[in-house]
Amino acid sequence: MRSIPIATACAIYHKFFCEIDLDAYDPYLVAMSSLYLAGKVEEQHLRTRDIINVSNRYFHPDSEPLELDSRFWELRDSIVQCELLVLRVLRFQVSFQHPHKYLLHYLVSLKNWLNRYSWQRSPVSITAWALLRDSYHGGLCLRFQAQHIAVAVLHLALQAYGVEVPAEAEAEKPWWQVFSEDLTKPIIDNIVSDLIQIYTMDTEIP
Repeated sequence: MRSIPIATACAIYHKFFCEIDLDAYDPYLVAMSSLYLAGKVEEQHLRTRDIINVSNRYFHPDSEPLELDSRFWELRDSIVQCELLVLRVLRFQVSFQHPHKYLLHYLVSLKNWLNRYSWQRSPVSITAWALLRDSYHGGLCLRFQAQHIAVAVLHLALQAYGVEVPAEAEAEKPWWQVFSEDLTKPIIDNIVSDLIQIYTMDTEIP
């Protein structure tokens, strides 16, 4: 799957469990249905058979693809029924504005501001994309504006490698406010804090 359909699938999943208790439905079934639905929303259609086989391989790494038997058709029907449930719970609001296009624009702008040597010697771009991808492990995408998330992951990537934006000290406003006028430092700090919490959570998963 491309980045945007994956992001949409994650957003659908997190939004569903903001409305419904986690114990009420099988989270793995909801995840499969979220992937299936996101493929439709973002026009990268996925076959239910592929989703089922990938999920089955996740739980049973040494298994062969499932035969088209009664178990397969039961799983397929469950995904379709769960998809309808997700749509009803989310009131058919399954389109999201993602930070990806903003991050791409900000990276291009920042590359033109920075010294070419500083940009080439540090993987700011790769790190920012990785941070954005990992942010979807939690519900960041639902709590903050897309532009703010894009700036925050870029801010964290620059900090991680000690890269400074030229003439920032003399500027009338910080570089990140040039990209998003309504953004404040506390918002950036909250996003970064939530992102770090996601990594902490991931390390605690057995």
